Amino acid sequence: MNTVELETEVETNLNATMNINVLYFASLADEANCQQETVSVQQSTSLSQLYEQLTQKHRFSRPQSELRVAVNDYFANWTDQINDGDSVVFITPVAGG
Repeated sequence: MNTVELETEVETNLNATMNINVLYFASLADEANCQQETVSVQQSTSLSQLYEQLTQKHRFSRPQSELRVAVNDYFANWTDQINDGDSVVFITPVAGG
């Protein structure tokens, strides 16, 4: 592989996007005005970055520190990687009696 081919491959990988299915509940669903959406993000996007991008888009009032996150039905860490086709849920605090 020559230098030009290598640079093109690296550039292609850096610009690659993935589609993530995001589910919203409670106040986040109200603020997003939907219960789910598919978003296209850069391949290296973290869960924290995803929430930040969605906060800018929907003007979410809750900071990340008040939420839990799950990927494909399992609780995840904010630093975990996400992959093309994953389903992400941001979970607000729940009060009960």
